[in-house]
Parts: sequence; structure tokens; C-alpha cells
Amino acid sequence: MRIVLAGTGSAVGKTTISTGIMKALSDELNVQPFKVGPDYIDPSYHSMATNNPPRNLDSFFMDEDQIRSSFVRSLKSSNAEIGVIEGVRGLYEGISPTGDVGNTASIAKALDAPVILILNARSLVKSAAAVVLGFKSLDPDVKIEGVILNKVKGKRHYLKAKEAIEKLSNTKVIGGIPRDDDLKVKERHLGLVPALEKERIENDIKKWAEVVKENIDLDCLKNIAKSNSKIKTDTKTELWASKNKKKTKIAVAFDEVFNFYYTENFESLEDNNAKLIFFSPYKDEKLPDADALYLGGGYPEIFAKELESNESMRASINKFHKDNNPIYGECGGLLYLSKSIDDIKMCNVLPYPSKMTDKVQGLSYVIAKSNEDSLISKKGDIFRGHEFHYTKLDLKKDEINNIKFDLEIQRGRGIINNQDGISVGNTLANYLHLHACSCPNFAHNFTNNILEI
Repeated sequence: MRIVLAGTGSAVGKTTISTGIMKALSDELNVQPFKVGPDYIDPSYHSMATNNPPRNLDSFFMDEDQIRSSFVRSLKSSNAEIGVIEGVRGLYEGISPTGDVGNTASIAKALDAPVILILNARSLVKSAAAVVLGFKSLDPDVKIEGVILNKVKGKRHYLKAKEAIEKLSNTKVIGGIPRDDDLKVKERHLGLVPALEKERIENDIKKWAEVVKENIDLDCLKNIAKSNSKIKTDTKTELWASKNKKKTKIAVAFDEVFNFYYTENFESLEDNNAKLIFFSPYKDEKLPDADALYLGGGYPEIFAKELESNESMRASINKFHKDNNPIYGECGGLLYLSKSIDDIKMCNVLPYPSKMTDKVQGLSYVIAKSNEDSLISKKGDIFRGHEFHYTKLDLKKDEINNIKFDLEIQRGRGIINNQDGISVGNTLANYLHLHACSCPNFAHNFTNNILEI
């Protein structure tokens, strides 16, 4: 079983409703959650709701065979009975105004999955039917088979809108969520509050699930999800290279501060025989015994003072770097490796300060080309990722020409002047976040470079 929950635009309550559905279904089924697009935060909610690892599907990162293979592989890995996919933005919003790359519709079509539209019904009755008709007629290959109305004023409003949609667009309305300011997700400057703020978010998810149970016909939703054809996967499709057989140990920063990782990145490393050792730069005194270090994204700028106060950890990481051990950092990891964040001391592996800004510095899908062999890629490799940050490295003009940048950014911004991937010794740090499917040699190259030291 599989189903896509797609919005008709922004501010439709898609995340709260999708997460509530995942939690409600999890009371009787093993649910594997998915999120369309480059996102770490929504999937962390999904994981809390279902107790299964978060997953992403993205047609900028993956071709159709990879989308299908990744979906099937994920369900098998979790022994899941249903895959529930939360879309990104509006159903058809992608990179271009007319194409499908990066949008939810591309995932629905690749998986031949039915779509449930989540529609903000505030002040709409007959016009709600027009919206549904428009979405259905724009691309007949997208199977829109149900509608959930959000922000309905009351029973009378719901019944009138339901009648209009079902009679005029021939589409089943499976529920209506009442207006309630409590059914909102708190936000931060980079999006939703991370689900590692656990206790409050768990209570919110339970509340969302109860609202879903009271107002959505889950039996109808499951019947729609059952109406799928079998997914046909290409047996030759490899999601990533997995050639390394010799064991390595990689320390991975994972705590309240650093938690922006794709599950597939971990799995690709493990498929290359790496043992992942999770630790906390925030709470632990020093690095665990490991051959390499992986620092993902997160919120070091928010926890900067706490990270500064852990002097022993910062010294441990600096020594690890000076001993020429491999370190790979992405976005938040880059900041933690920098000299400082707004004059608050960090690890000083990269001898440059960083700072917060009022405006977003990078918000884009990214295409990168390797200028030379690096920890994660070979010279000439072209791969894809994304960036989203309000910070920047505070580089002086006379420093830039002396910095070794390993990545040329063909789409996106990077650190500066369309360059990313600062290399210092055996450390590589960039603003680009990559997904194992978009850079299928990432884990093989990283683990192989550990072995060669």
C-alpha cells in the first residue's frame, strides 16, 4: 500500500495532517514515512510518529528507477505495510514553472501512487471544487483520488464543500479538519522546530493523531492506498556504490545540535562496511575511538555558547584534524569546524570566522563539480545536493585566492564566488548537503580514503 499526501499550496497544514495520519495509522499498521524534497525536519516528525527511520524521495536527486528502488527497499527494510508520503509545497511546485523535476507529482507518477489533496477550505465551498478540478486536469497522469479539507468552519461548511467537490469534480472527500490554532507547527529560522525537542513534539503529534481519527475516514484512506499496481523495479539499479569490504569506524555527531542527516547516507556508509559511532559534541568530553569524523548539519549557531563551553571536545576534534584523520562536515558541521560563530569559539579546524546574517545566504538545489580528488569525490565528478543557510564564512578578500576549494558550484551559491568544499589537510567542509542517491560514490570514496591513510 502507498499513498501521497499533497498540498494545494503553502499554509494548508500539510505537515500536521500528514504526521497525524502517520501516527493514527501506526496504531494498527507498520507505517514507513517518506518526505518529498530536501528536508530533514519534517521527516524527524514522521519518524517520531511511526518509530521507523525517516526517508526522502526527490526527483532532483534521483531518477525514476532510483525512486522506485529506494521506496521498495525502504518498505522491506522496515517490514512496513504501507508507505505514506508527505509532499512538498503544492503538488506541482518544482524547479521550473512547467516541468516536474523536484515536485511531488513526479514522485506520485514514478510510484504510480494515488494522491490525497490537502486543501485549505477557509471561505471556500463551490470554489473548492474548482481547485480540485484544476489540479486533476493539469496532469491526468497524476491519480488524485481523495481530498482532505483543512480549516473548515464547522459541520455545515464541511458538508457543503464536500458536496460541491464530490458532485462537481467526482472526487471523494475523506475528511475535514476544523480550524484550530493549536494545530500548528512552531517554526525556527530554518523551518520547523527539530523533532529532537522531544517531549513537547510527542505530545503535539498525539494531539494531531486524535484530531485525524475524529475527522478523517482512515478506512477510506487505506482503501485508496490499496488500489495500487505493483511497483516494478529495475534489478540492475544500484542506489550507491558499495565496494569497500575492509572495516572502518566513523564517528558521527548526532544530538540536539547536529541532526540533519539522510538515513540513506548512513546506510550507504554501512554498506561500505563502516561502523557508525554516534556521539554528542554538545555533551561528550571527547571523540570516540574512530578512523574518521562526519559532522552533519543542524543548529550550532543556536547552541554556540554550549559548544564553546565544551572545550575538551573542541580540542579533541582539533587534535583529530592535526593528526591528519579524515573529517567531513556539511553546513552546520562547517560552522562548528570554523574558527568562531559570531566571535564564539568553535573548533578552529578551518581558520576562518563565521557569522549569522539577517537574510538567507543559500536556498537552492545545487549542482557541484569536483575540481580535484577529495574525501567524497573524484576530479570531474558532477553530483547534486541542496543548501539552506543564514550563515556565511567571514572571508577577507586577500584570503580567498589562497583557500583550496574542492567544489565548483554550477547551480547554487556555495561558500563564496560559486565555490564550495574548503579543504584543509584531510578535512573537507561545505555548505552543500548531499544525498547518497545523488552522489552514489560518496560513501565508497569516503571509506576508501579512510583506508588509504
